[in-house]
Amino acid sequence: MRKNKRLQWIISSFVVMGLIYVAILQIIISQYSHLITPKNADYLIVLGARVKGKEPSKVLASRIDAAAKYLKENTDTLVIASGGKGPGEDISEAEAIKRELVSQGINEFRILLEERSRDTYENIEFSKEFIPPNAEQGVVVTNTFHLYRALSIAYYQGLRVEGLSAKTPWSAVIKSYSREYLAITKFYIERYIIGF
Repeated sequence: MRKNKRLQWIISSFVVMGLIYVAILQIIISQYSHLITPKNADYLIVLGARVKGKEPSKVLASRIDAAAKYLKENTDTLVIASGGKGPGEDISEAEAIKRELVSQGINEFRILLEERSRDTYENIEFSKEFIPPNAEQGVVVTNTFHLYRALSIAYYQGLRVEGLSAKTPWSAVIKSYSREYLAITKFYIERYIIGF
């Protein structure tokens, strides 16, 4: 009986701590969704997301729309479309970003393609190769759920950038945020515990 009660107490404690941890993460993520994005940045980095065949997923389409709006309002800003070609994708995520930006009126000569990356860490790492030598102000474009981790990774790699938050489609909220909590935890473990 005592063993059962002790086990229940341990399980309950872990559940409570887990809920508190998730709540803290959600508060941090929410704070990053209301950042003020500077105007006239030298460059944008649009982070890739799933492409279905040749069509951007709703999550990626939201990022592209946010980037297109910014680029129309800031005509000297270059854009780095970042993302390789994954399973089930007929074209790279970067190419999908470029095609949609062009369809929204953005001159293709303003768009640079980074097509090797497979995750957020590589998005940032490989995109740095395309940043103009004299560029001072950069902006990372991604969804609300993803912006905190994306900027944290950028800072970890020594890249000082601001964020542009794209809306997270309602249909993707539960799945996206659930996966993001795990991804942030993995980032914390690799950075603070393993020292990766």
